[in-house]
Amino acid sequence: MVSRRDYLRLCAATGAGAMLAPALSWAAEKPGALITRAIPSSGERLPVVGLGSSATFSSAAGGEGTDALRQVFQAFVEHGGSVFDTAPGYGASEAVAGKIVNELGIRDKIFWATKLNVAGFGGGKADVQQAKAQIAASFQAIGKPAIDLMQIHNLGDLPTQLPLLMSLREEKRIRYLGVTTTFPRQYEQLEQVMRDEPLDFIGVDYAIDNRVMEERVLPLAADRGIAVLAYAPFGRTRLWSLVKGHEVPDWAAEMGIRSWGQFFLKFVVSHPSVTCATPATSRAKNVVDNMGAAFGALPDAAMRERMAQHIQSLA
Repeated sequence: MVSRRDYLRLCAATGAGAMLAPALSWAAEKPGALITRAIPSSGERLPVVGLGSSATFSSAAGGEGTDALRQVFQAFVEHGGSVFDTAPGYGASEAVAGKIVNELGIRDKIFWATKLNVAGFGGGKADVQQAKAQIAASFQAIGKPAIDLMQIHNLGDLPTQLPLLMSLREEKRIRYLGVTTTFPRQYEQLEQVMRDEPLDFIGVDYAIDNRVMEERVLPLAADRGIAVLAYAPFGRTRLWSLVKGHEVPDWAAEMGIRSWGQFFLKFVVSHPSVTCATPATSRAKNVVDNMGAAFGALPDAAMRERMAQHIQSLA
């Protein structure tokens, strides 16, 4: 079994341009069709692995990493990706990404998922005019006549901000709307808004070592017909620290898994309520590796438990 480190070192050795060529990636091995999931409210299908823009992506966007991010988007689209999750709260991520996808001519290949929140992360009231200005900035960044998805970031002042998104959806300026949170203290509020409002999407934290969403939120999403974006599928950096020095188990090859990244992602996207996982990265070689989880077989219930128990055994 090839470890993620060895696999990515092999990719890097070929050079940036060659690395992006399908002939030198997992795509050359014809892993089968791209795995997609339907958005319940429309039936539109999305690849189960996307791209996030927090963390290292945000750092690269705010510094001198735009060339690296250009390679990220090239690799992402070439290997079947489309769902890009961003937010005005991620620093320069949204503006820089919008500039890149327009320069590359791939804007219409990207399912653009952004967020709205001018209430702050600690709560408080949102100013309507500031919210409208943030929305306008998101439209300017991507340059699309209609943004695919806009969500209220961290459930910020829903009474003020959610009606703005509902109006945008009604006007067909956004195609889908939703809410997000990765804070346990907000999970109860999340469940309530899922019951009360006509949401298309939610965005929540979910990983092989963070399965609380399986207890209530993911079943509720299935019941209510709400699509799910899975954030932090690597536990941010937590899972990488856990598996450091350990090889991916040989039996993971049954699922076409070549690296720890694919191990973590295949677990997340194999949950039937998850529409798409959006790991963030600023490296094209990681995008190629991550997209490998969107091909081949997905673990069944028994394999999921075997995978989870293996991770628990490393703790």
